[in-house]
Amino acid sequence: MLGAAAFHHRGLTTVADISQAYRLLTPVLGAGLASTLFAAALLCSGQNSTLTGTLAGQVVMEGFLRLQIKPWLRRLITRSAAIIPAALVIGMAGETKAMGLLILSQVILSFQLPFALVPLVQFTSDKRRMGEFANSRWVAALAWFTAAVIIALNALLIFLILRGNS
Repeated sequence: MLGAAAFHHRGLTTVADISQAYRLLTPVLGAGLASTLFAAALLCSGQNSTLTGTLAGQVVMEGFLRLQIKPWLRRLITRSAAIIPAALVIGMAGETKAMGLLILSQVILSFQLPFALVPLVQFTSDKRRMGEFANSRWVAALAWFTAAVIIALNALLIFLILRGNS
């Protein structure tokens, strides 16, 4: 978002990857401010996804599986499960392949999203499990529609890739 806002304001619309974004931010924002804001934006983005995943895992472990772990141990397990494989893959692939790995991670995340969405909508719409907190009919219908659109778009993406129109 930071790069998009800065580039759009200056009319820079040909940014293709993350390293270009940083280089193009420097003349727009200045070297010191560009590096600081870019680092802060990346850190916040990473923390946001880590926190979301950690909290979702905590809810599943404690709520549905009735598995309670000390908070420090839960944080160690969830963060290790996120960081160690990523560090190993980056270490094996090398820094020059980081952009490709970033794109691959986003593709994998988009394909796993339906596997999280469908149970989420199912659980939150179940009055036996959720009681008074269950989704209303219109919220459940909107959630199922959104999940169906995401699944359809992922299927279309797979079809286009297999067909060679990526």
